[in-house]
Amino acid sequence: MADKEILDDDFLIEMTDADGNVFYYVEEMIIPVDGENFALLVEYKGEHEHGDCCGCGDDCDCGCEDDDVIIAKIIINADGEEEFVEPTDEEFEKVQAAYEKLLDEEE
Repeated sequence: MADKEILDDDFLIEMTDADGNVFYYVEEMIIPVDGENFALLVEYKGEHEHGDCCGCGDDCDCGCEDDDVIIAKIIINADGEEEFVEPTDEEFEKVQAAYEKLLDEEE
């Protein structure tokens, strides 16, 4: 489902949806839940014509401020490599609660 490659200090993760569309994500953080690891992945949009997301506002339709964020379960596949898969609804809810708890602790 996903491949990793190094981009500067981050891993760039390539994800392909059911329609064959390719998207790139950066692993923002790992959230451990019930002995398993889940990744918070933020869409990587590459170099923006204005530089890093510029906050160019309503007059620009670049979409650079509309980050796609997903949660993926990290499993080890038969080749011994990490693979990112969609969590179950129950897993998603647990990870979401754990993430919100982490945010509350940071405040």
